[in-house]
Amino acid sequence: MPFVETRTGTSLFYRDWGTGRPVLFLAAAGMDSTEPRGVMADLAGRGYRAIALDRRGHGRSDDPGHGYDYDTLADDVADLIDHLDLRDLLLVGHSMGGGEIVRYLTRHGSARVDRIALVAAALPFLLATDDNPDGAPRAAADALRDSWHHHQDRWLTDNADPYIGAGLPGCEVSAIARDRVLQSIAGTSMWATIECNRAVVETDFRAEMGTITIPTLIIHGDSDASISLDFGGRRQAALVPGSELVIYENAPHGLYLTHPERLTRDLLAFAKSPVPASA
Repeated sequence: MPFVETRTGTSLFYRDWGTGRPVLFLAAAGMDSTEPRGVMADLAGRGYRAIALDRRGHGRSDDPGHGYDYDTLADDVADLIDHLDLRDLLLVGHSMGGGEIVRYLTRHGSARVDRIALVAAALPFLLATDDNPDGAPRAAADALRDSWHHHQDRWLTDNADPYIGAGLPGCEVSAIARDRVLQSIAGTSMWATIECNRAVVETDFRAEMGTITIPTLIIHGDSDASISLDFGGRRQAALVPGSELVIYENAPHGLYLTHPERLTRDLLAFAKSPVPASA
């Protein structure tokens, strides 16, 4: 099986399908490398090399009990990219994966990365502060994480339908796919889930996003119940110079489940688009 040992000695599992120009997928917190498998198969069948990583504490990777801050997670991504000697890379990040991409660029530069796609990304900053009043109150975020110690299953059940857009036009998700999401999150290391959520909520990427100079595609659903379009995608587009925002109507946070064919088409078109002269 393909594993990479990181600079911290943590062994991480990854999937590596197809040959050609590489596309690396980074999943949401609680999800592993099976999350983008449909889109990965589409790209691998169209001449791309589709790769996805199990974040530490997720899937088949080690559960070291530490390192769930974005600096360490971005270094994990860098170790995989270096291990596979990936170049001319398209990085695709869903939810938490978007922050890993931004921090990777901040810490390791863009020499190996040609362009990035932020899909329903948990960016730029989710915590309520004086200059970010619409964010989540710290007390509420702390209480939610505390509740997961013994009642995560209840929370997952209550939030499954909003995640997959149940009842929205065009958002028909099978019971098997829905259950797979719940099982993936429930099977993730509890400590990793808690600490990844802390990093997602409390990390401020606003300044970093303004330094991104490579082509950036931002995809966000207008019915995202986890990170709203106005709080997420629109703010991201305003921060990243020259970025392109694509809005999916009636799409929830789990749009890779509800709109996989469109997501594939948009990623393929983005991958093939010329790089602007100023990029």
